[in-house]
Amino acid sequence: MPASHRTTTDIIRSAEETMKTAEQGLEDLIKGPPERKLSGLRNLIVFGRAVTNILQNLRSIESDFDAWYERYREEMGNDPLMRYFYKLRSKILKEGLLETSTHTYIRQLRIPEDLTRFGSPPPNAKGFFIGDNLGGSGWEVQLPDGSIEKYYVELPYDIGSVSLHFPDAPKYHLGREINDTSIPNLAKLYIDYLRQLVTAAKERFKPK
Repeated sequence: MPASHRTTTDIIRSAEETMKTAEQGLEDLIKGPPERKLSGLRNLIVFGRAVTNILQNLRSIESDFDAWYERYREEMGNDPLMRYFYKLRSKILKEGLLETSTHTYIRQLRIPEDLTRFGSPPPNAKGFFIGDNLGGSGWEVQLPDGSIEKYYVELPYDIGSVSLHFPDAPKYHLGREINDTSIPNLAKLYIDYLRQLVTAAKERFKPK
């Protein structure tokens, strides 16, 4: 549909659909398998930013959009968390960069006793790893051609935990200090803000 023929309802619906894509990225980051965590993070960053771009299309239809949006524009511009995610999107799209690190905390690991809790090792397993660049743990398996692939397993909480972090992660959001600066928590705060923004736009500009 040409932009000039889009209605307020069309734009709000498009923002909601894009929001769902960003939320799916958050779901993959938090609950998905290790190999989908970084792709989920990229998706929530890119599509999250697209949500605000879509909403700004209301400017050409709703005469009071700018007056309404100004509060959110200033809030996002001054907020360390929102600014951080805005810059991440630019790095991903322009430079293809997404820097992360993992923090591994081992509560108690007895070798070889605890290895039995991960089930039988897959054929040709050469070693066990905890906390790779995706935040996953599992077995390193040698393939017939000599290459090594990773076979991921769930890491029991009583053994240890692995968390993903950003370099120089933001420490404040909406005037409050962020105690948990892990990537999943920061991403959740980001998505929560955008979700509330879309809801507010829907309420403000719903058809009379």
